[in-house]
Amino acid sequence: MNVPDLFRLDGQVALITGGSRGLGLQMAKALGAMGCRVAITARKADELAQARGELQALGIEVLTLVGDLQQLDTIPALVDDAVSGLGAIDILINNAGTTWGAPAEDYPLEAWDKVMNLNIRSIFLMSQQIGKRSMIPRRHGRIINVSSVAGILASPLGS
Repeated sequence: MNVPDLFRLDGQVALITGGSRGLGLQMAKALGAMGCRVAITARKADELAQARGELQALGIEVLTLVGDLQQLDTIPALVDDAVSGLGAIDILINNAGTTWGAPAEDYPLEAWDKVMNLNIRSIFLMSQQIGKRSMIPRRHGRIINVSSVAGILASPLGS
């Protein structure tokens, strides 16, 4: 067996949040190249359409799902659409995230809520939904949470 065959994911389904550009799109391309069918989510339909074109040009089966994960009540329907479109999810990559550029002492509460809802609560709710719908019943699946280096480096007040 050759090394690329060790990493084949033929027949598996991956869902990547924030998958229309940047690291999310690169992960979709890599998983697709290894045989996954991929679903990608993002807020902007035009960016999803462009990403779909790039993935399809590589021969990757892709489902695009427009959704704002900050709207936490929309997550169950987004998962419904992913599962009905591609089947049970084997791999969930929680990649969508945001930040707010302000020193801690000036950080508005609304900005804090925005960041926490997307970066923390949506990850929990997405993982919970995928777990219940796909992974726990089949006793199979992987969840990968992507984080920024900003999550491990503190910035001093007033900087």
